[in-house]
Amino acid sequence: MIVTDLLIIGPTGGTHIAGSFARAAGELGLSHELHDTSPAYQGPRLARSLVWRLGGKKPYRLNDFSLGVGQLIASRRFRRLLAVGQAPIKADVLAWARAKGIECLVFATDDPFNPAHRADWFLDSLPQYDRVFTPRRANIIDLQSIGCRAVDYLPFGFDPSLFPAGASKENGSTAGKVLFVGGADQDRIAFMTSFIEAGGSPELAGAYWDRHETMKLFAVGSKLPEELCRLTASAAVNLCLVRRANRDGHVMRSFEIPAVGGFLLAEDTAEHREIFGEEGTAALYFATATEAAEKAKWAIAHPAERAAMARAAHHLITSGGNTYKDRLSAMLRLVKA
Repeated sequence: MIVTDLLIIGPTGGTHIAGSFARAAGELGLSHELHDTSPAYQGPRLARSLVWRLGGKKPYRLNDFSLGVGQLIASRRFRRLLAVGQAPIKADVLAWARAKGIECLVFATDDPFNPAHRADWFLDSLPQYDRVFTPRRANIIDLQSIGCRAVDYLPFGFDPSLFPAGASKENGSTAGKVLFVGGADQDRIAFMTSFIEAGGSPELAGAYWDRHETMKLFAVGSKLPEELCRLTASAAVNLCLVRRANRDGHVMRSFEIPAVGGFLLAEDTAEHREIFGEEGTAALYFATATEAAEKAKWAIAHPAERAAMARAAHHLITSGGNTYKDRLSAMLRLVKA
């Protein structure tokens, strides 16, 4: 029976990184299969809502999907399994896969201890993985405390097929535009309210902004990756917020913005400073919405300085081993060690 190097399980489409890892596997010459997790969440709307709320944030078809993974593994031979995000694979299936000699890895894209995401079924599954990768250092001790065998910090990266370096030629071409990409979480709504009150005028790309009366004027809707790439490269300023409740030190946009040559105005975190250095070298930093509005105005008024920082950030990210091919290579080096 033919052995497939890697079974990747996670959400696909758009900028979801399970697809990025699949493309990376192909570039590394690994035989692989990608299985989308969206079927686990499909079902009648009311039933889905009840199961989610009363069942501890369980996907409606968790059992069926997890069983399907087990059946796939039983019928095929895989060397490794890589789950991405809160993959709907139950602990017993993972334990069985490991017993069959499959090395099970997970890249936990969100903080599993954040009350907004916390789900007992997922926390139960995490110790069954041979290795857990997390893009937030704040999670390492927590993951070890629930019995995870090996935990490694692995930052997000960027996918050159979605955010190609060639887009940098458009840098800052839309004078005065301040772009934010992401959904309308409550903490982000509060931030943008203060940002606007301080004189900022953001363009908000992402889901649900148009549902809030004060944000409708600024909402531009969800965008496909190629449009996000163009908008990011052409914006005068790209706001990069972390999720405090998620204990983020950086996010996917921390890499995607400079990858295409966009100017980065990032939330002030230790990880952002570790990546981009002192303020003014490759990025500007902010601690509050008011400070973000002030620095956005400064950056718009100083195009030469803004362009120099954007070039520096672009060089840092595109020449520093930050693609998802690099991230997958790092994973494999660690597990082989």
